[in-house]
Amino acid sequence: MTVGRFAPSPSGRIHLGNILCCLLAWLSARQKGGKVILRIEDLDTARCPLRYAEQMVEDLRWLGLDWDEGPETGGPNGPYFQSQRTALYQDALEKLEALIYPCFCTRAELHAASAPHREDGLTVYAGTCRNLSPAEREKRAKRRSPALRLRVPDKEISLIDGHMGGYAERLERDCGDFLLRRSDGMFAYQLAVVVDDAAMGVTEVVRGADLLSSTPRQLYLYQLLDLTPPEFFHFPLLLAPDGRRLSKRDADVGLDSLRGRVTAEALLGRLAQLAGFHPSGDPSTAAELLEAFSWEKVPQEDIRLPENLFE
Repeated sequence: MTVGRFAPSPSGRIHLGNILCCLLAWLSARQKGGKVILRIEDLDTARCPLRYAEQMVEDLRWLGLDWDEGPETGGPNGPYFQSQRTALYQDALEKLEALIYPCFCTRAELHAASAPHREDGLTVYAGTCRNLSPAEREKRAKRRSPALRLRVPDKEISLIDGHMGGYAERLERDCGDFLLRRSDGMFAYQLAVVVDDAAMGVTEVVRGADLLSSTPRQLYLYQLLDLTPPEFFHFPLLLAPDGRRLSKRDADVGLDSLRGRVTAEALLGRLAQLAGFHPSGDPSTAAELLEAFSWEKVPQEDIRLPENLFE
């Protein structure tokens, strides 16, 4: 059975980009007769208070995007809050112990002008702490708690994305040794998402194209942990009319504003039109969009919102 998921981060009220992600994930899984899991990615509990998660659950119900496992409904693969799953991440970390080393670099050092940067803004880790002696590590640990990095080989990891097509990265050159746990003890997204998707039996992951570049790192973790990876579908980002990426700070495209102006059906119909598979844009429920949905109709280029989206 196809098992899809949506895994929002409750750091604020969801916006149109989050809703499009949930809609596409829901349609892709439901069209195949599959089930959907809702997982709340709240590892950063300071930025993700419970009230935002509760509001997000209520918003998704208002939109008619239901799930088979998740908060409130429960299920065999819980808990469904990442903040409650840290023992699983610690277990995975211990399995990777032979490939992990402590990193004492500060944020300023990581973003130094001399550090290599990719076009997408990612800093390629220069390996500063990779070969520190035990004595030097002990000395630095007295001044600063370390993060933990995974040592990567000079190896190419490739995939065929279900929507974007072929993509590949050479780990050492294109990302460098990457974080598994931050210096404050918080587990990194790359590790948590791999552990959770595998443990929950997820077979397909639908998410924004901005996360395509993280996929080779995650596939490498799947290999090291002897886990079966899902199929990936990355979709184009929704952009504000001026070309900016949407964020939860954009109140005019957040549900706190939109729910007072439009119906759920009008919102879903317009999003489906922008995503290329509902030409009329007429108000529709998620179930009514199932027949029309096709990944072949979804564009690969980012989608810029019109100035007057619902006028």
